Amino acid sequence: MALEEQERIIIPDENGEEHLFEVLFTFDVDETNQSYIAVVPAEQKEDEEVEVFAFRYEEKEGDDDDLALYQIETDEEWNMVEETLNTLTEEQE
Repeated sequence: MALEEQERIIIPDENGEEHLFEVLFTFDVDETNQSYIAVVPAEQKEDEEVEVFAFRYEEKEGDDDDLALYQIETDEEWNMVEETLNTLTEEQE
């Protein structure tokens, strides 16, 4: 499934409450064969600082609309994701 900008996804939190997010962008890292997704909460006030969330993801087999999200845990992985997000943000501006 090719995710597109402004697509919305629902992500449950640790309490099982579902939250709606807008997809900013997705990207793949060829060296690690991993895919990443950057999202922001869909319900934000204009004067609020936008908090971007990033996850590693995999599409679940047999269901193109269902993703398995994984927290980014290592500093090395965070640095790579942050660098990519900054590059993609600069290109969009």
